Amino acid sequence: MVLEKAARAIPDRLVSVLVAESRLPGMADVLGGLPQALPVYGASQAVMDAIVGFPIHRGVLALGRRPERTLADLIGGLPERALVVGLMGIANHDNMGGIFRNAAAFGADALMLGADCCDPLYRKAIRVSVGAALTTPFVVCEEMVGALQTAGFEVLALSPRGEVDLADLKPAGRTAILFGAEGPGLPDGVLARSRTVRIRMAGGFDSLNVATTSGIVLHHLAAARA
Repeated sequence: MVLEKAARAIPDRLVSVLVAESRLPGMADVLGGLPQALPVYGASQAVMDAIVGFPIHRGVLALGRRPERTLADLIGGLPERALVVGLMGIANHDNMGGIFRNAAAFGADALMLGADCCDPLYRKAIRVSVGAALTTPFVVCEEMVGALQTAGFEVLALSPRGEVDLADLKPAGRTAILFGAEGPGLPDGVLARSRTVRIRMAGGFDSLNVATTSGIVLHHLAAARA
């Protein structure tokens, strides 16, 4: 599924494909959609496992080039009405992939990642994102809040101590929503420069998995924009 999405969305960034010989017949349609000049290699399962370093049961690998995108490129390419997701301190690849998947599902235009985040193009993050990490624009940046505010975004930040309930939130035409790591959350300096938002929960509980949180928030924002 991920290779099929990559073939449609970023064919010019694909370098080569490696497939276990047993998978080749069932992959015919996907491989037929690849650029004609793209090298496709077949190998035994034992060779695949030796290359990867563990038993790779799916038997499909692709190599691609990273996008060359600056913060100015990303912001300059956003529409007048835009929704941006900002991430700080997200170090778990499952969470990273889940957030990218939610961002794509609910129509976020781009993501900004702090330098302390894990790599969304690590293969596990790509797989969990179901390919969204390959198709949703993102950039790694240091000064996220200032860049967004300069570009006319209202910056919202998730926090259990938020000043406004998500259910009452009406997003601006240009909205950025920031998520931090589970536990420490977003830095106090970021919260002080943003409008803080909380998700109302049952008494005695004040946190959710960050990927789950992003799904709830992005669904609300997508519905409000619609």
